[in-house]
Amino acid sequence: MAETIVLSVKGLNVYYGDFLAVKDVNMDIKRESVTALIGPSGCGKSTYLRCLNRMNDLIMGASVQGQVLFENRNIYDSDVDATEIRSRIGMVFQKPNPFPKSIYQNIAFGLRVNGFSGDMDEAVEKSLRQAALWDEVKDRLNDSAFALSGGQQQRLCIARALAVEPEVVLMDEPASALDPIATLAIEDLVRELKKTYTIVIVTHNMQQAARVSDETAFFMVGEDRSGYLVEQDDTQKIFTNPTHQRTEEYITGRFS
Repeated sequence: MAETIVLSVKGLNVYYGDFLAVKDVNMDIKRESVTALIGPSGCGKSTYLRCLNRMNDLIMGASVQGQVLFENRNIYDSDVDATEIRSRIGMVFQKPNPFPKSIYQNIAFGLRVNGFSGDMDEAVEKSLRQAALWDEVKDRLNDSAFALSGGQQQRLCIARALAVEPEVVLMDEPASALDPIATLAIEDLVRELKKTYTIVIVTHNMQQAARVSDETAFFMVGEDRSGYLVEQDDTQKIFTNPTHQRTEEYITGRFS
């Protein structure tokens, strides 16, 4: 079966005011795969990620040029509902950000907002199971989400994103605030979720990118301080035989 493209980015430029933060990115993202975005701080990885579900719309002064085709439709067309896009392309942030509600209500909230009319208990359980959290919280669903550990809170946020059944899940350094054991739990979860979802993950951890992703995209900062895509390829090739010298220098720690 031929690999299908779920997101196709063409000539993407992102500005903050007059500053060009991300320059001329072209990238295809394959369905039911994990694509890792790597590169030094300030190279535009998170800015680029936020373009994939129009989260940059919420940032004052941000503007986007180019196309992000989601199932062959540009999500930046004037007649596209950004809220609908964000329910179909979910996002998990760097630091766990549960709502100040119970564990149960964290999952149920997004479902209610999206007009869910099915069995809420069933939907909450399904989402928590998908995030490998059900067995840990099933007897305390009415407890505050803030009573969970950091790693559990992050898996709750993943469950919350999955509850509305998105097709794509964006993850912005989802394990950077977690300890090594919680980090491995998130990585195991990412590998499991790609059977059902398309995942794009920003990470500063080279080993993590190598462990969890199918493809890796390396971003750099140009002399004009704009971030740009150096190369995107199969993860094994990027880490063993990259096309560009700058990629090899970054991966091997000889980057300056």
